[in-house]
Amino acid sequence: MTRRPARIGLAPLALCLSLLAGCGGGDRAASGRPLKVALLPDESPATIIRKNQPLRDHLASALGRDVELVVTTDYSSMIEAMRRGQIDVGYFGPLSYVLLKRRMPGATAFAAKLEGGSPTYTAVLIAGADSGVKAPGDLRGKTVAFGDPASTSSHLIPKSMLAEAGLKAGEGYKEAFVGAHDAVAVAVQNGNAQGGGLSRHLFGSLVEQGTIKADRVAVIAESKRYPNYPWVLGPDLDPALREKIRTAFLNLKDPAILGPLKADGFGPVEDADYDVIRGLVTVLGIDPETLK
Repeated sequence: MTRRPARIGLAPLALCLSLLAGCGGGDRAASGRPLKVALLPDESPATIIRKNQPLRDHLASALGRDVELVVTTDYSSMIEAMRRGQIDVGYFGPLSYVLLKRRMPGATAFAAKLEGGSPTYTAVLIAGADSGVKAPGDLRGKTVAFGDPASTSSHLIPKSMLAEAGLKAGEGYKEAFVGAHDAVAVAVQNGNAQGGGLSRHLFGSLVEQGTIKADRVAVIAESKRYPNYPWVLGPDLDPALREKIRTAFLNLKDPAILGPLKADGFGPVEDADYDVIRGLVTVLGIDPETLK
């Protein structure tokens, strides 16, 4: 995928301004500027950057160049930052990668997070223990919390699970976007929503941390497995640097680096692995241009 605020971590104003200042372009390998690596906006920017200093140090050593970690305000701003050439490498969600690829064909997914040795993961539908909801179909007429509209495991996958149960947003249930995985679970625990969807791994972490009480929130369904979060290369990097970056991630074994990324490691992926995500968008009748 760890806790984060109700909206995906708000970056400091200076960071936002730096991302909006100018549109990169050109080969950063030749420019000598720091390689900008964007991380998932799933906690406060300062916390994410602090926790991932070992990753920055690893990449700087492996690549022989300065590396700068970046955290944007949300998935949409991360997509736009790469499109503008303001980041070179990004850690995207599966759906946000698909949206990026649609708008920037030259972007390349090259490695995905491994969980239990597999580059796949699942999402869950949860419900309040005293809500009377025991299965997805029981959410008819109720409020269901999702995270970011561009989230895979906190929107797209749970919505597809509800569709399989014959429920369509706006007709079978009321949807509420609360911005983050932990906010979904908290909304359900507090009774502000009767159901919600989020990453299975992150839900387990929230229970383990004590943020969510196992006797107050229950998993009512788990999805099939989908391709995990990919690392993505921007198109303006020379081939030699691209290969060094691939190797640096695929060879990662250090728990001190992998821990903050909630990964066992990273395995190779390619664009076609995410066709199943594109399929969900089509089946659900979602206009990709509305997922901003």
